[in-house]
Amino acid sequence: MEVKNYKRYFQFLLIVLAAGSIFPLIYLKTNYQETILQVYGITLGQLNGIFSALGVAYLVGYGPSGWLADKFSAKKLLFTSLLVCGLTGVWFAQVPSYSMVLVIFTIWGIFSVFTFWAAHLKLVKLIAKKEEEGRFFGALDGGRGLVEAILASIALFIFTSVLGDSTEFVHKKEALQFVVYMYSAMLILVSVLILIFVKEDRSSSKNEESLSKVGIKNKANVKDFKQIFSNKFIWLLGGIIFMSYIVTWAVYYQGGFLQTNIKIDAATVGKVTVLMLWMRPIGGFLGGFLGDKFGKSSILVIALGLSATFLLVISFSPITLPHLYFNALVVLNGLLIYTIRGLYWSLLGDCRIDEKILGLAIGVVSFIGYLPDILMPIANIVLFKTYGANGGYNAYFTFCACAGIIGILITLIFRMSVKKNSINLIETAEIIRKNA
Repeated sequence: MEVKNYKRYFQFLLIVLAAGSIFPLIYLKTNYQETILQVYGITLGQLNGIFSALGVAYLVGYGPSGWLADKFSAKKLLFTSLLVCGLTGVWFAQVPSYSMVLVIFTIWGIFSVFTFWAAHLKLVKLIAKKEEEGRFFGALDGGRGLVEAILASIALFIFTSVLGDSTEFVHKKEALQFVVYMYSAMLILVSVLILIFVKEDRSSSKNEESLSKVGIKNKANVKDFKQIFSNKFIWLLGGIIFMSYIVTWAVYYQGGFLQTNIKIDAATVGKVTVLMLWMRPIGGFLGGFLGDKFGKSSILVIALGLSATFLLVISFSPITLPHLYFNALVVLNGLLIYTIRGLYWSLLGDCRIDEKILGLAIGVVSFIGYLPDILMPIANIVLFKTYGANGGYNAYFTFCACAGIIGILITLIFRMSVKKNSINLIETAEIIRKNA
């Protein structure tokens, strides 16, 4: 039993390492937005356009990623994803033109979702026992956050060491390039670890053999889609993640808010955002533990409510208040945002999904839930155009807070539906027992 658990935990740790390594390079703007704008010679509007292209790639990839996860080896999918993203990162470090940056982000969007997303979530769902789902999904996001925080701390050390006290463009460019190289090397290293240490999944190997025999006809059939689309819990979970994800998107603009609105220097903003990243493992593990103990949906509702409140406070507080006040608000809100991220996928176990279509279901939920990857950059462009460079941040955070309130309502509906469904199942089982 101990050996079996050890293998489970070791496989889970590798998944966490992969998940924590694949996204930091893509979302480098979280800590280095202003530097990226200067080095690549682009505007904030163009950067938002890049992330809209990334969102389109995500949208195209989520659904098919579920089918891939049901049919092909997770090991091969994760290895391919990490390797391609790492090699493309080396290209990104060469500071190519804006059009080529668009291509790079599109590639990242495809290989961080299409070949990766559903595969890694399905593995976690299968590894975790029913009573462990809150902890495992919380640990997935918390562990991923821990990896990201460690990498971000290393990146900040590299950036500040190379930059020193200089404000010259050439030194900023060199410092950012070293950071990109570090992240790229990490991706390539983890891809090798996955290739060497992760064993082939027997079920997916069988599926690959059957696919090679019957050809492309063995795609997801109509019955599978009917089973998924008739499951109201999948739609509700998609809605919960959609609204919660809008809330979590606030984290990508808090650094820009501190630097633009509050006039905090870039080095200090970098330290605050890295500290915020360190809230991710705390929020993930804490949220998962509390979710298993007091109810996953209950803790999610509380976290959404508090985060919405913090975002409104940040938006409407006078900018003349001490910098420490805003720094603390940003860090505490980061803790809540990462608690939310660690919880919403743990509700997957309440959706009553057949394991043979679990990957496909994850793809459908992800398609719905992560639409903000396309919508939020567009919303950001509209809000900043309407309210200006400073007012845009306040309007954006208020928009995110409103989504959090709607997310609370959907979560409450989900919880009541799960409870009602459980009661119906118990009553049905009792009737069958009596008639037996």
